[in-house]
Amino acid sequence: MYLSASSLVLLTDMHYHVMTLFPELIERTLSESIIGRALSSGLISLDTYNIRDYSADKHRKTDDTPFGGGVGMVMTCQPVFSCLDAVRANIKEDSRTRVIYMSPKGRTLTHEVVRELSQYDELVFLCGHYEGVDQRIIDTLIDEEISIGDYVLTGGELPACIVIDAVSRLIDGVLAKPECYENESIASGILEYPQYTKPRDFMGMTVPEVLFSGDHAKIDRWRLERAVELTRERRPELLALHPEYEEALKPKSKRKSRLCGDKQ
Repeated sequence: MYLSASSLVLLTDMHYHVMTLFPELIERTLSESIIGRALSSGLISLDTYNIRDYSADKHRKTDDTPFGGGVGMVMTCQPVFSCLDAVRANIKEDSRTRVIYMSPKGRTLTHEVVRELSQYDELVFLCGHYEGVDQRIIDTLIDEEISIGDYVLTGGELPACIVIDAVSRLIDGVLAKPECYENESIASGILEYPQYTKPRDFMGMTVPEVLFSGDHAKIDRWRLERAVELTRERRPELLALHPEYEEALKPKSKRKSRLCGDKQ
């Protein structure tokens, strides 16, 4: 469910607070599918704060021209500082909280970063626009800048939604079972094996026979082989970080003794 800035904090597993010029964009994006159901069931909660509502300017202005010249506009300090004050009023003092600014200059989002963020009670996101925000906002209010990749978008709303989606999947109860995310691409350390469903034959394209064998050991072996093959082809650096997958495909007699439990 969505909470206004003035509403009481619910007893959920994760609280998100998003400071933005476009709260409807955040709410619409997160209202569907698995994340929407998690919000409705109270597993996670979301507050959106319209930064314009906290501007002292009579026209609700939130930006101005940059000192030193240049194109574009920069979001000003006062509305953001006042908005964060309102956010903090809705957060318990003993909560584990992190304030994040979505920025291409930040730490790149990875599954390990997502795991780290999932350990907090409250995540606060600032979504920038135009040429970004006054550096004094970052220096004073922000715990961390996070980037979703080496490209630039028109605002921080979609990146914030991506982080919220990724973190929410790790919250207990959002997905049916831990296996729903533990064995997926990247989460497992390497890329995931190919998946198939009915029909068995579609336009002459058939499903690998091993998946119908009923032999779970053979199926597991095939899946691991395909996962390693795909990772070697597309993301070989992941195999360098997780040599245990290729090691598991070797005959037992050729595996490193550490994988067999032998003492060195």
